[in-house]
Amino acid sequence: MKKKWLFAAAAVLSLSLAGCGSTSNKTADNTSDQNKKVLVMGTSADFAPFEYIDPAKSNEIIGFDVDLAKAVTEKMGYQLKVQDMEFNSLIPAVEAKKIDFSMAGITPNEERAKVVDFTDSYYDTHDYLITKKDFKYDKLDDLKGKKIGAQVSSIEEDTAKAISGKVSGVKVETRDRVPELIQEVKLGRLDAIVLEDIVAENYVKQNNDLKFSKIQGVENQKKAAAFPKGSKLVKEYNKAVKELKDSGEIDKMKAKWFKVK
Repeated sequence: MKKKWLFAAAAVLSLSLAGCGSTSNKTADNTSDQNKKVLVMGTSADFAPFEYIDPAKSNEIIGFDVDLAKAVTEKMGYQLKVQDMEFNSLIPAVEAKKIDFSMAGITPNEERAKVVDFTDSYYDTHDYLITKKDFKYDKLDDLKGKKIGAQVSSIEEDTAKAISGKVSGVKVETRDRVPELIQEVKLGRLDAIVLEDIVAENYVKQNNDLKFSKIQGVENQKKAAAFPKGSKLVKEYNKAVKELKDSGEIDKMKAKWFKVK
């Protein structure tokens, strides 16, 4: 009898512990062990200084977007969990509600706005061209017959395709991750890649054989967070961002992560 009782007690304890473990990793509609709601943010951690991993320090995803998301979600009353994904899977993941929202240097456009709701813009950028230092680039015609790369499903891919429509012989190729594109330029497999200004400057600093150049005739790009269609969180997010802007906190984040524009 005593052995049976011990086995029964162990089983109850095991079930109890299993139940405790099941409350972690909850998203917006649930609570964590600390009874605080969690928002899961999808990002693509290859876009320094917006979101990236510094393996020399840790495996934690860091950057401007991450700091901003933490401050915003805290104001909204949530804990933040950051999930690394391929950039081209972020919008589909938001649409399918596999994540609560996404921040990854995303530029709103008509196609994306059909399936997700965007917040107000929190930062503006424009596109640069990265090439080897010995590549002569002064105008778009200098790209005639060249191979241009861009991250798949990005606005930079649209910019590269727009260039190919203006300059004869330009071929556009895409890669999943920005470091892949950088490596392809360094190896000579691509003549140039299109990348956002802040990100381009960051990679050039780390690769002294590369340079960046401004692209003529390209409009500034607004950055925003993406939420599922009809999400009530968009209004809360916008309110929190405005408060952070008014208090000067966002300016401090910009000063920390990149040059203030």
